[in-house]
Amino acid sequence: MEASERSGSLITARLAMEQNREVLAVPGNITSKNSYGTNYLIKSGAKLVQQWQDVVSELPPEISAAILPPKIDGEKAKQTEQQPELVPADLDGNECKIWQRLSADEATHIDNLLEESQLSFGDLSAALLGLEMRELIRMLPGKHYARKI
Repeated sequence: MEASERSGSLITARLAMEQNREVLAVPGNITSKNSYGTNYLIKSGAKLVQQWQDVVSELPPEISAAILPPKIDGEKAKQTEQQPELVPADLDGNECKIWQRLSADEATHIDNLLEESQLSFGDLSAALLGLEMRELIRMLPGKHYARKI
């Protein structure tokens, strides 16, 4: 997550790369001295981690298949494109309420969702996390949320 220029983590990561092991790194601010190491690792061939799915995809197939949602086949994808307003069938009440308030075209701030949905912050957070884990929505910078296309 963070590694300065002379971090022991860099030694460990370098040894892992030399042994052909997968190394993952979360990018950091280019002006931060604590991000130099992770950014250098990415530049040197470490896998870039931008979201949780990047980590899950590196797990053995039988484990990642149990975590990741199933792929949508071509015919089902066409139906979804033709009817974008259909609510996914497996959503609970709070998730459905949040799903209907989000759009793929415009991001909505978490404070607006909290006010519009009348949910407690805990219930809203749980619903957002559930939708995000199903890859139905994504969190954007500044606690804004939007539907995934």
